[in-house]
Amino acid sequence: MPNSFGKLFTITTWGESHGAAVGVVLDGCPPGLAVTAEEIQVELDRRRPGQSDLVTPRQEADRVEILAGLFEGRTTGAPISLLVRNADQRPGAYDEMREKFRPSHADYTYQAKYGRRDHRGGGRSSARETIGRVAAGAIARKILALAGGVELRAFVTQVHDLAVPAAALEQFPTLAEVEATAVRCPHPATAAAMIERIQAVRRDGDSVGGVIECRVRGLPPGLGEPVFDRLEADLAKAMLSLPATKGFELGSGFAGTRLKGSEHNDAFVSAAGRVRTATNRSGGVQGGISNGEELVFRVAFKPTATILQPQATVDVQGTATELTARGRHDPCVLPRAVPIVEAMTALVLVDHWLRQSAQNRTFQF
Repeated sequence: MPNSFGKLFTITTWGESHGAAVGVVLDGCPPGLAVTAEEIQVELDRRRPGQSDLVTPRQEADRVEILAGLFEGRTTGAPISLLVRNADQRPGAYDEMREKFRPSHADYTYQAKYGRRDHRGGGRSSARETIGRVAAGAIARKILALAGGVELRAFVTQVHDLAVPAAALEQFPTLAEVEATAVRCPHPATAAAMIERIQAVRRDGDSVGGVIECRVRGLPPGLGEPVFDRLEADLAKAMLSLPATKGFELGSGFAGTRLKGSEHNDAFVSAAGRVRTATNRSGGVQGGISNGEELVFRVAFKPTATILQPQATVDVQGTATELTARGRHDPCVLPRAVPIVEAMTALVLVDHWLRQSAQNRTFQF
């Protein structure tokens, strides 16, 4: 169903922006994993609104409740149900959107598809839906860490036309470096400029987009399927399922089109008793399967569609009108999108790890 993601490690998210609650049901989690609400809360706190003056001021504690799937602090193999209640609801701020479509938002397309829609904050199309992804992703992330010491890190590399210098991205950033600023960019000078830009567009009632890069190290070779469920294909689907995403690239990405094969190919070498590549323009994936190198990809996010400026639009009858949005919105989604990208990455990787184990390790002939 369209609200579910994953094949063996499956999540189904539910809830609307201004409904009673949002949440997720996670099915396929191996039994015996120690899980606490506090561990999940760490990731939800990174995603929640009201963290700084760069994001929406909506005040939500986003406290997670574990309803099912654990016994004596460990997973049982049964579905895990996680719930976060909505507290700071102001649906009245969206009364005008009942009749008018917000430009570049999902209002019109939801109406066209279903014949009805929840206009309060976008309803199901709101980024508040991603709470369930982050909650489930926290569990997936713990599995990866315990299974093989896998470490993943997402961070902001570009806001509007401000980008981190390429030379500054050579090293795997630490969590402390990413979390050092509200914009979650590990390059302090660029981060300071990004913050100024976001604050400026916020004062103008406008918005900006940008790019998030994600890196994963410690992955074993062999994850991913060679045709339809290539690792990068599932990662792309995961990332492009996030609100406001408009692009995905792996490794060299579009820049690789400007190279010749002799310049782009990653030469194989033998190092420390295993096969490695001298370079990593493939981004850790070849033929749709992980090769054991660092997984590197980038996700492009558009400017937030809801802005506090008058915009031309039409109403539900198709009559031309004007709309000035109200409500509380992020002038730039990137700082809060960082933990969401990490969560979706972890969910994809655990799913493929389970599939690899089921096909190639369960039966020994």
